[in-house]
Amino acid sequence: MKTALLAALMAVALCGCLAMPVVKQPPERERVRQDGLMIGKIEALAQDGDWLVTLGYKVGDIVVANATGDPISHVGIYDRDKKAVIEAEHRGVLSTPVDQFVAKSYRLLIVQPRWANEVSRAKAVATARDRLGRKYDFLGTVGMDRKDRFYCSELAVDIYRPWHTDKEVFPRIIKPGELYLWGTVVYDSRPRHEM
Repeated sequence: MKTALLAALMAVALCGCLAMPVVKQPPERERVRQDGLMIGKIEALAQDGDWLVTLGYKVGDIVVANATGDPISHVGIYDRDKKAVIEAEHRGVLSTPVDQFVAKSYRLLIVQPRWANEVSRAKAVATARDRLGRKYDFLGTVGMDRKDRFYCSELAVDIYRPWHTDKEVFPRIIKPGELYLWGTVVYDSRPRHEM
């Protein structure tokens, strides 16, 4: 436990040494236009159980992006029927309406998990719904995961566990920016300043 705590403190300290990217919200009118573009792509391209992978505006998102060296910091599971995204964040596993999820995203990718098919999608989303209310796995983000808690990318991969093959090996810490390794990117909004 002391090792995990020390690792977590070191990770936070190192993040403070890195140059934080400037990620700021566009003016309201432009933000609404961009939100509409992203939501339109989700409605047109995303299927139940797809991963919506983002770089967000929150300080935690920027810390994660800097700590992992990836331009992506978060992921949620698309729940098409509920028009929501099931995500694990510091408050735990929760369901967020798609428009609110998009509004907090500076960049958004739709990734179709390689295990996704008609049967697995429905079961994976049902599993994600069953995890609503679970606590966030803070120690999991430094490799000391707890089976009853989840961080965002851990949850995204775990809901497809019944379809993983014996040959698949996952890193101790699953980074949101590496989810493309287990899926196909079907949309990338690019950063908002490029839209």
